[in-house]
Amino acid sequence: MVISLDRLMGGMGSKKERRQMPLHEARGALEEGELERLFPPELVTKQAIHLAEQDGIVVIDEIDKVAVSQSARYRSGDPSSDGVQRDLLPIIEGSTVQTKHGNVNTDHILFICSGAFHSVKPSDLMAELQGRLPIRVMLKALTQEDFYRILTEPQYNLIKQQQMLLATEGVDLHFTDAAIREIARLAEELNQTTDNIGARRLAAVLERCVERVSFSAPELVAQIKAPHCCLVWWQARSEGRERFSCVVDKENVEERVAVLLQRQDLSKS
Repeated sequence: MVISLDRLMGGMGSKKERRQMPLHEARGALEEGELERLFPPELVTKQAIHLAEQDGIVVIDEIDKVAVSQSARYRSGDPSSDGVQRDLLPIIEGSTVQTKHGNVNTDHILFICSGAFHSVKPSDLMAELQGRLPIRVMLKALTQEDFYRILTEPQYNLIKQQQMLLATEGVDLHFTDAAIREIARLAEELNQTTDNIGARRLAAVLERCVERVSFSAPELVAQIKAPHCCLVWWQARSEGRERFSCVVDKENVEERVAVLLQRQDLSKS
């Protein structure tokens, strides 16, 4: 903990510095100095440590990466995963951890561990670690409606990101509502027939849909090309430069993603 002796002594012997600055800068400097006087750093740190100890929540993601199945344990003999689990044991059970802000006691901190557990099971974790995580919750797989909401509800969703990215190249990208719903349906189907990677599947399907226009955007802006088999193009002028507009509909999505489905069918045969 850092204690300012000058503050405890009431500022005795401190040197004052006069500076000239514009009014809008002076206000910020005064506010910063007043905040530091009202909320000393050592008091803020002490309060933050207290709140962390009483109401803290720690989420450890991908805990399955340190789990090793019994068969693989005897083959590989890698002790690193067990070492990580042993290091987590006292922290989750409750101990004092040293940080740059001071010691933090973890007795009352809530620990949440999550993982996909595709190749291993929760029971492959050390028995001691399982005992310190007594509540186990199984999450349901994302549905088509969940994927549709992910594509439409966030302010900067994947659709908006692709549109903004191609807009910098001079291409206006548009998706019909039927196309978005088809992307959501195919993402659910691919997760069911292949590895279930959750919402990450949307990025793969969407990238497949815009792959052609994404790689040929400079050439399309430079000149008008013949319509592609799955995209509709037309030329417009905006802000003194040529822009191209691409509309992706349901048929376009089916055609572009059909290759992925065919590969999956071949892998099953």
